[in-house]
Amino acid sequence: MTQTIDGKRISQEIKDELKERVAALAGEGKEAALAVIQVGDDAASAVYVNNKKKACAYIGIKSVSYELPAETAEEELLALIAKLNGDGSVNGILVQLPLPAHINEDNVIRAIDPSKDVDGFHPENVGKLVIGEPGFVSCTPAGIVQLLKRSEIPIAGKRCVVVGRSNIVGKPMAILMLRENATVTVAHSKTEDLPQLCREADILIVAIGKPRFITADYVKEGAVVIDVGIHRDEKNRLCGDVDYEAVAPLTSAITPVPGGVGPMTIAMLMYNCVKTMS
Repeated sequence: MTQTIDGKRISQEIKDELKERVAALAGEGKEAALAVIQVGDDAASAVYVNNKKKACAYIGIKSVSYELPAETAEEELLALIAKLNGDGSVNGILVQLPLPAHINEDNVIRAIDPSKDVDGFHPENVGKLVIGEPGFVSCTPAGIVQLLKRSEIPIAGKRCVVVGRSNIVGKPMAILMLRENATVTVAHSKTEDLPQLCREADILIVAIGKPRFITADYVKEGAVVIDVGIHRDEKNRLCGDVDYEAVAPLTSAITPVPGGVGPMTIAMLMYNCVKTMS
């Protein structure tokens, strides 16, 4: 029988644990504040920012919001980041992506103090991940590892295929699975015979950015399937990168969309924020 991996429940467990931790640290006189910067009025970004604020309020840390107009110059954004880098009352800085086309995302990510980079995107934190040093880990890949562990799904020794090689999900995901002693293959748009490769996976993690791209032909019987994608279909319903209805019966465990990976991203962001307090 297929196990539905409940990201809502697991993310709530993590937030409850963090809430206790924050209360204990507050008793030691330690507190945290997350600065969230949004440029423009993208509707999806506004939803994500609001969810992050709610999560901060729930676990007991402060959030400071900066909502900038879409025409904000890159220099203005970088000046705000520099100011927050120097503000001792701010532990974490998050710039909501995507940014307007005239702003270079790489410049913005590099401008954030690595010790306040709770998204885990700064090259210094990415480098620490690669060589196994402590640092902030990208929230979505870190959340996926927690989904697997808290669902008691074995990772060590398993064949893992990650479909997608982005800096935010695919690459750090592969490194984290290596750290957990999986045997990892990263697949992408230039991979030959992708269905055959995916059928070799015990754990298939899909972050390809194409709605319902992964069909039953890509999945072997009993595999674990983790769907990172989130889209609106032609009927305006949420769906993932995996054709859930076709694939789920083949799997031993699968994440739904919504309610799978998505809630974990915010839970692990909160984890990173609390980490700044210790």
